[in-house]
Amino acid sequence: MVTNSRVVYDSPDKGILTKVSGEKTVALTFDDGPARVLPDLLDSLKQEDVPATFFWQSRLLHHQRPWRRLLDDGHQIGTHTINHPDLTALSFEKQYQQLAKSVRIIEAVTGTKVRYFRPPFGQYNETTKQAAQQLGLTTVLWKVASIDWELKNEPQQIITNVTEHLEDGAIILLHELQQTAEILPELIQAIRQKGYTFRNLPN
Repeated sequence: MVTNSRVVYDSPDKGILTKVSGEKTVALTFDDGPARVLPDLLDSLKQEDVPATFFWQSRLLHHQRPWRRLLDDGHQIGTHTINHPDLTALSFEKQYQQLAKSVRIIEAVTGTKVRYFRPPFGQYNETTKQAAQQLGLTTVLWKVASIDWELKNEPQQIITNVTEHLEDGAIILLHELQQTAEILPELIQAIRQKGYTFRNLPN
């Protein structure tokens, strides 16, 4: 059973982004790529004409990934560090390296400036915020977590988790997973049926 306390999140820190502006507007975000299902996600987003932000581990990014198509389709790329550590267990220097190196790799491959950062597991501390600020990164968490990583055998629950907790400006946490790719068109349609539109994170 997925409880509301795990689905709905808010940060007490003013510098952490959990919502975007606009009535009846939400933002889709995908963590832990680029993965094998990325082309399927991009196909669905293009078909539905929906923008999204992808937070990538730089260790998974290489030139063969469809990053160019992602950018051409109007999506955004942020950093999810090099290899997804719990940053709160690291020193400032190691946290800074995780962010700085991942940004350098993503920018070198894509030629696009990285503006956004999502901490792995949603875990951060004052040191994390300091490292992000020094690199000019906006730290992004979420308002609604789909809990898709636990729902391989219950993909319809992903839709329920999101649509039952929608609110104006909500940033929605998804992952580049097979179950998420399978239900993405239905999820988008269900969000629209609730009267919401989609937007990117603010530039």
